[in-house]
Amino acid sequence: MKLDVMRPPSLIDLGGLEDDGLRAIEASADGLRLGALVSMAQAADHPLIGRDYPVLAQALSSGASQQIRNMATLGGNVLQRTRCAYFRDVTWAACNKRTPGSGCAAMEGINRQHAVLGTSEHCIAAYPGDFAQALIALDASVRTSSPRGGRALPFAQLHCRPGQRPSVETCLEPDELIVRIDVPGAAWIRRSLYFKARDRESYEFALASVAIALDMHEGVVREARIALGGLATIPWRSHEAERELAGARLDESRAQAAAAAAFEQAKPRRHNQFKIELGKRVLTHALLAAAAMEL
Repeated sequence: MKLDVMRPPSLIDLGGLEDDGLRAIEASADGLRLGALVSMAQAADHPLIGRDYPVLAQALSSGASQQIRNMATLGGNVLQRTRCAYFRDVTWAACNKRTPGSGCAAMEGINRQHAVLGTSEHCIAAYPGDFAQALIALDASVRTSSPRGGRALPFAQLHCRPGQRPSVETCLEPDELIVRIDVPGAAWIRRSLYFKARDRESYEFALASVAIALDMHEGVVREARIALGGLATIPWRSHEAERELAGARLDESRAQAAAAAAFEQAKPRRHNQFKIELGKRVLTHALLAAAAMEL
């Protein structure tokens, strides 16, 4: 709004909602419940989340600045706009996300920061968040509320690939709110981590990031959960990489094979070709680091 990119006719402040569940962090053997109005900082600093769900704490701590983390809510964080410099600068007329049907200036422009996975001929903007990658790796779900009632949906189904309609970013209806995020308790939650490569160490979007969660026994992967950030148009679950690891002993060679599988369908542009090799190295590093964790 400050950049004149969006001019909504009205704004609704949700801060006055009195439902205590919206601000609650609840943990049990079945998993973790996070109210939509819990702040990023509250969740990142919660000792139980840091111990049992390290990938969540690390992803939240690596996003934005401390001042923003103190204010930003979990529900708001996962609904941040997928955007790029051409979307944010209204002097560029061609942006299908801002003005449907106008084109995409990033296609032939400077596209170093843009996505290589999940793109379409209408948009190549990369999803900018960190927390969403951790949620998708842990099979989280969201609970919503609307005048018609509530529903639960897998977090993996919340965001929409750009396709022919880049302006539609989620499956939420206009009158629907996220009220809670649920993360199931599972064998992979504690052997989990988030690793982020970026141009500077703080307050910067990822060039490539990885959320990893592993269930291992004596060096062999029972099940792997892998999500990629900074590389795709939506929070990206890499089932291809996961299949490379299932039932295998996780060593450097196997990690590299999984990383190669993750980018088989990548479609780089002129300036972001480097992201494929960077993404492979980040994923390989994160897999080996997760395998070496002492629980």
